Amino acid sequence: MNLGLTDLSELAANGVRTVRLQFADLHGISRGKDIPVGAFAHVVEEGIGFVEAIMTVDLRHNVVAGFEGGFPDLVAIPDPSTLTQLPYEPEIATCIVDLVDGITREPSGVDPRGALKRVLAEYAELSLSPILGPELEFYLCEPDPGEPRGFRPYAGQDSPVYTVGAQADPKGTLSRMLDATVELGLGAVALAHEYGRSQYEINLRHGPALDSADRAFRFKALVKEMAARDGLLATFMGKPFNDDEGSGFHLHISLKDEEGGNVCEDVGAEQGLAAVSRHFIAGILEHCPAMMVFFNPTVNAYRRISAEALVPTRASWGHDHRMTLVRVPRERGAATRLEVRVGDGTANPYLAYTAALAAGLDGIRRELEPPAPIEGMIYDLPEDQQGPALPTTFQEALEALGSDKVIADAFGDRMLEMFGTIKAAELERFRSWVTDWEFTEYAHRL
Repeated sequence: MNLGLTDLSELAANGVRTVRLQFADLHGISRGKDIPVGAFAHVVEEGIGFVEAIMTVDLRHNVVAGFEGGFPDLVAIPDPSTLTQLPYEPEIATCIVDLVDGITREPSGVDPRGALKRVLAEYAELSLSPILGPELEFYLCEPDPGEPRGFRPYAGQDSPVYTVGAQADPKGTLSRMLDATVELGLGAVALAHEYGRSQYEINLRHGPALDSADRAFRFKALVKEMAARDGLLATFMGKPFNDDEGSGFHLHISLKDEEGGNVCEDVGAEQGLAAVSRHFIAGILEHCPAMMVFFNPTVNAYRRISAEALVPTRASWGHDHRMTLVRVPRERGAATRLEVRVGDGTANPYLAYTAALAAGLDGIRRELEPPAPIEGMIYDLPEDQQGPALPTTFQEALEALGSDKVIADAFGDRMLEMFGTIKAAELERFRSWVTDWEFTEYAHRL
């Protein structure tokens, strides 16, 4: 539960003995330290150091950059408004931190949460407040020594979509996840079995962008943690299995004015869609190739992007059309919104939110107009009406980012340099690795 404390001395009275600091590294992984409750007030005042090298650690335990700087400290400053008691470990409260420079105490250029705060400040200058709601799909897997990768789907029945109860969740893991998501204040509104075997989604309610990103970040950490407690593996990989569906990260976006009204609707406009919505959509369409670096940040993510799936392959939009990049649901009034459908769950929520909002903001400022919305089967349309093709590899997306100043400026040189270095090392490891497919394909006849 969110503690909502005005006096940090109340932590112990609530049964808390440890405060777990949390921040997202560039991959979106939750990093942090455990602080004894008696020392937490000092950390709030003074901060606590983390070696900056944590931002250059890849997923295979390598520090790939930063040696020339001697690995100085980043200082983590807790945000007490995010203090939340873990429902499954009530002696521990978690608290999200902001990262600052160890000398100047200015916001760190490599803090993903800080990048989102910067773009939100630009919206505030226009008296606009972005409201976002994430949809994150994931698979649960259980250990199986007989499988080449050591895991099999947790509940592998065919046609499992929208099934609930013991057949869909034999250990009750999903049920406990849903309860914890509610108790942790993450805004869960529904749990569903998705189309893939052992693929699930817990929907989180929409909210102000920073709060929404904080909840999405915490949700991903909670899913991984609670799965591990039950001896399972949770993965948000875009395409974990060759013979099953990919997992998406869909992002619903609307804009509010200073009075809290949804400005995305105009009852007098075509389809009830306000000009600011059209401009935002046009910005997304223009910058999506570069955005995909942050919405689809792994080589695996592009295995999911296929014309045979409900995944966009073209920079397009449509009304309630799930094969387009930007879908505009039919609801109007306070529910008027758009949905960006290209991402997968490996995305760092803070970076994905930043990329989408920066693209939309450019569309608003330049008053860009989108092409006509897609109607009918997109791939039956003439090629020039389908929209530009989206990147099909991570390398293509990185090249698009290199030529997109708007998206690059939203993150800043320091973050892009560090992110690019990590990902270049990842791509080189992938390029040089001999896969099982290659041996099977070539060794017996060539």
